[in-house]
Parts: sequence; structure tokens; C-alpha cells
Amino acid sequence: MTVQRGQNVVIGNDVKLGENVTIGHNVVIYDGVTIGDNCMIQDNAVIGKQPTRAKNSILPEVKQLPPTFIGSGVTIGTSAIIYANAELADDVFVADLATVRERVTIGEKTIVGRGVSVENDCKVGVKCKLETNCYITAYSELGDYVFIAPYVVTTNDNYMARSKERYDKFKGVTIKNGGRVGANSTILPGKVIEEDGTVAAASVVTKDVQKEELVVGSPARVLRKVPENQLLRNQE
Repeated sequence: MTVQRGQNVVIGNDVKLGENVTIGHNVVIYDGVTIGDNCMIQDNAVIGKQPTRAKNSILPEVKQLPPTFIGSGVTIGTSAIIYANAELADDVFVADLATVRERVTIGEKTIVGRGVSVENDCKVGVKCKLETNCYITAYSELGDYVFIAPYVVTTNDNYMARSKERYDKFKGVTIKNGGRVGANSTILPGKVIEEDGTVAAASVVTKDVQKEELVVGSPARVLRKVPENQLLRNQE
């Protein structure tokens, strides 16, 4: 096992490190974490952190989650935090200051950009691009080749933290294969963007976006079909 490690590195019990792993300064890796071959963990990253529940949180308390699993060829950027029970597939890139919460799965070759937050219980497919400072709300599902531009906000609470009625109605967003969302857009709870559905910048999505439609505005309305040369099936 070839591991290069910086200063002040803390590695917990039963951690499994692959070949050719590079660990920066001040990294913390919690008990039981698995890290594959050819990974780079940059300075101040935290991997395998157990979530801390706020006293007034409506989420159920979990005593101990299973360890984090990180595949081969993964890069974890400076000051990124990967929580327990997250699974990152091979060649995922997590940029500086990003957060990947518990019970999240991220597919191969996906890019999680600088400052991105992927909240708990999300599934992200392969070769997605989640760009700087976008927010993926809890209980969301993103398919393959999904593009999320900077500062996109997704939401999961139609009651905005009022009334007990909301407790069993949280629902994140669903963005199917090839879906794209432009910068500064907001997607309301439970909305579905079908295959190759596209949301223009600064739009507010209040209704589902149908397959291969381009929507724009607040509230977002159909402008036209996505051009043929932009469709996922026509990309090399």
C-alpha cells in the first residue's frame, strides 16, 4: 500500500486505503471508511463524518450510520466534507468546500463543484456536472448526464417549515437523464424535469418540465423544443 500523507492527519480505526492514495494536511478520516486506488484527498477534508442532529430537527435521530465508501480515482477537494453512509463511485471529482451528506450516492465521473451542497438521501447519476454553489435538496434524484448550473436552488418543503402536515410530504426534485438547469434557477418541491428537459437561467419551475422542452421565466413556461443538436442522444 502506497500512501502519502501530510501533517496532522487523523485516520480512524479499520480504515481501508487503496494503492497510490495521497492525503493532504489536516485531513480527518473516520472509522471504517474505504478509499480506493489512485485517490487524492486534499487539505482539511473530512471523510466519514457522522451527522449531528439539531435539537429541534424533525428528522429521526440515527445513532450510528455505516461508513463512507469512496471508489478509485476520486479527488476530494480542500475543506470538502463527505458524511457517513455516502458512496462515491470511481473518478468522481468533489471540489473545494463542497458537502456530500449522508445516504447520498454519486455515480462515476460526476463533478461536484466548488461549494456545492448535496443534501441527505439524494441519488446522483453518472457524468453529471453540479456547478459552483448549486444546492441539491434532500430526497432528490438526478439521472445521468444531468447539468446543474451555478447557484441553482432546489427545494423540498411546500409548507416552508409551517404546520405538522408537512412532515410526511417532503419531496425533492427529480431530474432525468440529460436534464439541464440554467444559472440562478429555482425548482419547487416535487417537480420533475423529464429527459433532456431544459430550464433557462433565472427561471422558477412550478410545474413539471416535459421531455425535450425548453422552459423559461417566472413561473417557467414552454418556449420551444430543445434543438436536435442539443439532445443527449446526438452528443458524441
